[in-house]
Amino acid sequence: MLELLWLLLPVAAMSGWFAGRRSATRGSSTNSRQLPEAYFQGLNYLLNEERDKALEVFTRMVEVDSDTVETHLALGSLFRRRGEVDRAIRIHQNLIARPALSRQQRTYALLELGEDYMRAGLLDRAETLFEEVIELNHHVEPALRQLLAIYQQEKEWDQAIGAALRLEKSVSQNMHPQVAHFYCEMAREARAEGDLGRARALYKRALTHDPRCVRASIESGALHLEMGNPRQAVRLYEQVPQQAPEFIGEVLEGLHAALASLNQLERYPAFLDRLLATSQAPAPVVLAKVDWLCAESGADVAAKWLAGQLHSQPSVRGLLRLVELTEGAERPSEDQRLEQAVEHVLSALLAVRAQYLCGQCGFTARTLFWQCPGCKSWGSIRPLRGVEGE
Repeated sequence: MLELLWLLLPVAAMSGWFAGRRSATRGSSTNSRQLPEAYFQGLNYLLNEERDKALEVFTRMVEVDSDTVETHLALGSLFRRRGEVDRAIRIHQNLIARPALSRQQRTYALLELGEDYMRAGLLDRAETLFEEVIELNHHVEPALRQLLAIYQQEKEWDQAIGAALRLEKSVSQNMHPQVAHFYCEMAREARAEGDLGRARALYKRALTHDPRCVRASIESGALHLEMGNPRQAVRLYEQVPQQAPEFIGEVLEGLHAALASLNQLERYPAFLDRLLATSQAPAPVVLAKVDWLCAESGADVAAKWLAGQLHSQPSVRGLLRLVELTEGAERPSEDQRLEQAVEHVLSALLAVRAQYLCGQCGFTARTLFWQCPGCKSWGSIRPLRGVEGE
């Protein structure tokens, strides 16, 4: 309600100013009496929280001419924000039909009407209007951003790429990371259709636009593994630590499978050790090392190494793994019951907590999204790190 109040107050002020100006210009005593009365009536409705009546009064007070265009634009935007899209559309259509509008005013009205259509779900109409705004060469940036949003919503990735690159030229903003995600989306579609060769080429183009696109490396690595090219898969997986080290956990299983296919599994523990030496290795690397030690040297050796690791890098997942490794040892029954209780609590904690976090809006999830469902940002969701992370 407070937001609407602050939006209505400028409209009320502008309406009163225009009303008073018209009264003085016309010199009509009748209008001089009527218009201020309507203005104060609108204010009274506003103060009594009768917002709909206040809007009706202020809308009637303001006639469309070159002096009141901004007021009508504000009213149209207000109606759209309130969800009254039909009224917003009528106001903006009425503005566009006026021949007295300047080129810039008409362009802005077209932009607003396009946003009305977007809110109403009429994406084709909105797209046409935004293209017209761009041709008129006013308000190009917001029109391109709205076009980009439409193409993403409709999954028209080729056109989204074109709009993103046009936007980059218009505002000098680096759009290549976003373009890389669009190529990844196209690659996913090609892979789902069984066109693996095209998918491979599209992932390559994604990495050309953004060499640090960790998504392209992860998904392309999985594709090469599927196509029977483990050597290329290893190359792609091994560049993930340089692109975004927090995503290493997403490729460890694939890397292990690729090295096994090449009969080069000895490279796997060496890869893990290089990561652990940085003292910033995420928990999945620690757990992968534990699994390797357990298979090669036994659970006791793995548990001893993990216990030391948890002193410098504590994590809930690491603690749970340690409990699992030691639960088979001979202990008094009371100690065993305690260990079982701890294991149960840790498992329950990990089962309900989020594993990924959007750095833009704070959205959390248990599965990885490359586009945040909350704020629609690309590549902003990352694995959680820290004691409870990963």
